[in-house]
Amino acid sequence: MSAEPEGVTPEGEPEAPKPLAPAELQARLERGDKLVLLDVREDGEIAIGALPGITHIPLGELSVRLTELDLDAETVCICHHGVRSAHAAAALFKIGFDGQLWNLTGGMDRWSTEVDPAMPRY
Repeated sequence: MSAEPEGVTPEGEPEAPKPLAPAELQARLERGDKLVLLDVREDGEIAIGALPGITHIPLGELSVRLTELDLDAETVCICHHGVRSAHAAAALFKIGFDGQLWNLTGGMDRWSTEVDPAMPRY
């Protein structure tokens, strides 16, 4: 019996968004895993600090900018503390996003305390 692909239930349906700790994200990035990093913070927050290679779509614009996303890609939703990104992941799941969705738990604030202390906190 073969295992289902990441992000797919045994019935072939996409899985609900899952939490992803900052250290787990760091390990996946270091391994070179192909991930879309969807940062849903506002412009001013991005200016303070962001991970390299993000796709930046503020949460309030997400519904009108869906065409900018690969709906089959494994995607990590990111915000300041993990609340807006959880809303983004849930919204993408609800519209039928096929790739595995992750929510960066604790957001960039937790990233800056656990992974990269050089990342400014606000």
